[in-house]
Amino acid sequence: MGVDHTRPAPSTPPRVRRILVATVVPLLLATLVAAVALWPRDTRTAEPGAEPPRYHGTVTRVVTEPCPPTPAPPDPGLTTDDGPCGEVTVRVEQGPDAGRQVGTPIPAGPGAPDIAVNDEIILVELTDPTDPTTSMYTIAEHQRGKPLLWLVALFAAAIVAFGRWRGLAALAGLAASFAVLLTFVLPGISAGQSPLLVAVVGAALIMFVVLYLTHGVTAQTSVAVLGTLGSLILTGLLGTLATAATRLTGYGSEEAITLSMFQSNVDLHGLLLAGIIIGSLGVLDDVTVTQAATVTELAAANPELSRRQLYRSATRVGRAHIASTVNTIVLAYAGASLPVLLLLTADSRPVSQILTSEFLAQEIVRSAVATLGLIAAVPITTGLAAIVTAAGRTAGGESGESTAPAPPPRPRAARVEVLEALSTPRSGPVAAADRRTGGDHSTEDPW
Repeated sequence: MGVDHTRPAPSTPPRVRRILVATVVPLLLATLVAAVALWPRDTRTAEPGAEPPRYHGTVTRVVTEPCPPTPAPPDPGLTTDDGPCGEVTVRVEQGPDAGRQVGTPIPAGPGAPDIAVNDEIILVELTDPTDPTTSMYTIAEHQRGKPLLWLVALFAAAIVAFGRWRGLAALAGLAASFAVLLTFVLPGISAGQSPLLVAVVGAALIMFVVLYLTHGVTAQTSVAVLGTLGSLILTGLLGTLATAATRLTGYGSEEAITLSMFQSNVDLHGLLLAGIIIGSLGVLDDVTVTQAATVTELAAANPELSRRQLYRSATRVGRAHIASTVNTIVLAYAGASLPVLLLLTADSRPVSQILTSEFLAQEIVRSAVATLGLIAAVPITTGLAAIVTAAGRTAGGESGESTAPAPPPRPRAARVEVLEALSTPRSGPVAAADRRTGGDHSTEDPW
């Protein structure tokens, strides 16, 4: 989550550090207490034997043959599946039949895998309900473990090669995010806890771990933490109001309806809000870290900038960042729902009815609420960073820390003489040398 926008930040005066610690530590403790209180202790486990067993296998032979004729469908708009037909010989690599060669029909139908010799596939053992001693194998899908492992290894190697130690910390933060999601958020929601509350606490846990692990324990990171937490809370409130105003139920997708059949205790409306919170966290991280780093860099580049000037300058950077991030959020939601969007384009209903349907209204609310949370993150984080930076300069001056004295102002007459000397064309050997070297007056020795 997030990228490194910073170089090492200047040291923060002790008084400012104490204020940040007194603000962040209670929030961290409250998050930990809430996580302990909501931690799932009685999670559901899948019943053994509910799913047919699956085993690895390798294709050793494929024999194709013409498909038998099929009767024409009663509806001309429907099409029949014409193949492929034939038999696949597979060497079973797991289970009670490991090492045996078994035959199975060539997979056919929508989404069926394309099988060739030496393909590594997944076999499903189906048992005849009338005769439990009789079973047969069918090909479910390809084995994807090795390609995925290589892709993940390439992903991790690229991050570490480019980011070095910071990239390694980013990978550790990513692992921590998945750990929180898999051990706290998902089991907590499955156990019947409030999805919105679990998502807010889980997002706060992820935020504390990832930001401090990736960007270091600094005042700049603490400002980003406070800005992210405030924006998350605001996003949750906006999502609650928006879903209530649009009367969304959470049953806008086929996955939600299927989930309600298997786990009736899950609040789908709260699950919708939880998805908005978790989906907004990654982009909020990037925006808040960027704004905190921008204020720090501006203050380091020009220490004379006031608190208001720091805020205005950094906000201009935030506007440019938000303008590109809004498009990112909308396209991310659209890309994830592309098959359903294509299905809706074939709908014969008017456009107004399609846009106000449960599914599309749900996606519109997701995008709008996430964008409003991002927009709020810019002034919140920028204001906090400007206050901390200005307070740090004031505290540094008041604490008697050693600072370099400002040079005395140059007299006006001397400034005029310097400007006249710079504006007067030069002649002679020095000017000729300048023209030959392109005007480079550097006195440093070449490498």
